[in-house]
Amino acid sequence: MMICERDDFSLTGPLHLTSIDWANEHHRRSVAGSLVQGIYVAERDRQLQREGPELALSPIWSEYFHFRLIRKLVDDADNSIFGGIYEYKPTQLLSQTVKSLELSPRFVIAFRGTVTKVDSISRDIEHDIHVIRNGLHTTTRFEIAIQAVRNIVASVGGSNVWLAGHSLGASMALLTGKTIARTGVFPECFAFNPPFLSAPIEKIKDKRIKHGIRIAGSVITAGLALAKKATQQYSQNDRASPATPDPFTALSDWFPRLYINPGDHLCSEYIGYFEHRNKMEEIGIGFVERVATQHSLGGMLLGGKEPVHLIPSSVLTVNLSSSRDFKQAHGIHQWWREDQKFETKVYQYK
Repeated sequence: MMICERDDFSLTGPLHLTSIDWANEHHRRSVAGSLVQGIYVAERDRQLQREGPELALSPIWSEYFHFRLIRKLVDDADNSIFGGIYEYKPTQLLSQTVKSLELSPRFVIAFRGTVTKVDSISRDIEHDIHVIRNGLHTTTRFEIAIQAVRNIVASVGGSNVWLAGHSLGASMALLTGKTIARTGVFPECFAFNPPFLSAPIEKIKDKRIKHGIRIAGSVITAGLALAKKATQQYSQNDRASPATPDPFTALSDWFPRLYINPGDHLCSEYIGYFEHRNKMEEIGIGFVERVATQHSLGGMLLGGKEPVHLIPSSVLTVNLSSSRDFKQAHGIHQWWREDQKFETKVYQYK
């Protein structure tokens, strides 16, 4: 049986991580990414009928780091594995020698992205469309995922739980994370190449033109949002209930970790999304952006709930290394490679 190189941990996994320092960002990112890759490989194992210790390639992606896949999250329509719950089970010797153990997760819930194989492609694309239309929260996959997250958080607390996902799976990790964060519990979230639904303004080289387009977009978006809010208040005939906390601002103390490659047009707009806020503050119209950043033009035109991709605060890591093509820029393997140059910034919504 032909084995795809990207599935084989011995060829493409982070073999350089022979011991894990849980205080080290590179180590944490590499482990989270590997566990997500383990879900991709688990689904390909299923489709190719690679079963048992001799054939299955997915276990090593977690067991190398002392994680065990204790439950697979299975789609109710096509039986594909779209996620999984990992439990951290360090050996006794390991737990005595690793001082950073208190920073480790007890459980990691990981979600894969789209798998372009006949057994899963149609259902995955259906969910990709749900992301575009702000409807991921209406899917049975989300119901399965959020129930799993709630159960784990209820049993061990949010500080011991990590969420992780890539591409479509990053949207699922962010949506489940947002949902839990609104209850006041802030799980660590590792979102690799999360889709940002917008025109690819980040590709424009001229900074003045790019900034001008962003300002115009913010003014239009903020104007529409304020008009919509005023209409809603008027339609209630001033019978407004006591002021409820703004749901966007309520998430400002949650800092999901976003991993972005500028060469990936599906996620690169996150770079401008956060930088633009700072620029609007600098030129004295930050109040416009504070409204605009909570909304998307597409979201308002399509209706529905707040788009998954809009996030108040984040720890944003950008891969500054060049990619040979979109496939590499969008791939998950880049996030544990030693030869990549990363830059991390923290953005807090105020």
